[in-house]
Amino acid sequence: MGRLTALLALVSCLDGCGLAGSGTAATAGAASEAQQAQQAQRAQQTEARVKQQIDASYQQAAEQRRAAEADRQ
Repeated sequence: MGRLTALLALVSCLDGCGLAGSGTAATAGAASEAQQAQQAQRAQQTEARVKQQIDASYQQAAEQRRAAEADRQ
């Protein structure tokens, strides 16, 4: 029980001088960074998916050109 009282007293002191608030701000900042990292990862995945679709379209167009040339001959 003595440790709990000491911990509460320490937290009260830290809160009084603003250190507890800076800890909360650091936690919020870390959460924000994690969210930004997730968004960046999603953006990279979307970009990769779009590039694959573009490559597939180019391949399909090339195959259609080859088929059209073969039909002409």
